[in-house]
Amino acid sequence: MVKTVSIAALVCALSVSGVSAKEFQEHKNMMNHGDGHLMDMDGGMVMGQNTDTLPGGCDKIAGTKELTVHAGHKYSEKFPGTMWAFDQQEYQFEPCTKLTVHFINDDEIRHQWMMHGLPKYLYPKGMFHLEVSGPGSVSGTLILPPGDKTYLVHCDIAQHMEKGMKAQLKVGKGSEDLPSIPGLTASVFPDDYSGKPFSAEAFEAQEAAARVAAAALEASASQPKAQSGDTVAAADDSFLSGVSVVGLAIGVLVAPLLAKRFKGMSVGEVIATVFEWISQAIGFAVNIISKLLKKLSSKKAIPLPDK
Repeated sequence: MVKTVSIAALVCALSVSGVSAKEFQEHKNMMNHGDGHLMDMDGGMVMGQNTDTLPGGCDKIAGTKELTVHAGHKYSEKFPGTMWAFDQQEYQFEPCTKLTVHFINDDEIRHQWMMHGLPKYLYPKGMFHLEVSGPGSVSGTLILPPGDKTYLVHCDIAQHMEKGMKAQLKVGKGSEDLPSIPGLTASVFPDDYSGKPFSAEAFEAQEAAARVAAAALEASASQPKAQSGDTVAAADDSFLSGVSVVGLAIGVLVAPLLAKRFKGMSVGEVIATVFEWISQAIGFAVNIISKLLKKLSSKKAIPLPDK
């Protein structure tokens, strides 16, 4: 009997130790792989580390700040329909701030704190990235760019952002708020708990209306304007003359600002920054057009009959 009890106790002890929680680990002794990439063999990683190189347009470091961020399932409890979240959904700092982020993972799975949209000539792929596998912490430092802009911060593990692990970091006054930030902004695709069945007919009608609106917009844009050769030539000359004057005035006003923005940057960095601005402008134009098409194709909701 005693032997049986002893064996049972030993089995229970081994079972408990086998499923015990992982120990909290501080990832402080990571190997430096160059270009701001640090990692160890235990699941800690930093990408985009920058402790001393000023972004173009920053004459000096405006201040030194520290930010502690927790990530885990328990922080999603206040946001219905989510599974994971950060303990804060918005951060704000002055331009050119040297920011050290202490990222703490409170779960037993992998989480990330990834910031997008940074200048690519300084941060590889425009990204600053902290990662911890299981309970633990890791710290990384970056220098924020100049200007007022709102940056996306999220966890890039599959479905983690979609299930709530998303935030925004505002530099200066920030730009526009990002969509689908838990507790801050409305979701682009809100969850539907109405129980209303999906209607294939209604969906197809909405899609058809969108196609008609898009075709009408394309047709109106492609229609040639009937003008005589002399009128067109005169209009072109007048247009070019006006554009030249406006362009010269804008150049005189903007030149000092650009000189300050590109101060200390190499030719390659200047070209990379200009291309990044062009990409952002194209993205903004596409976003405006998509919103316009969505507005044109939207239909009023049909009220349900009273029971």
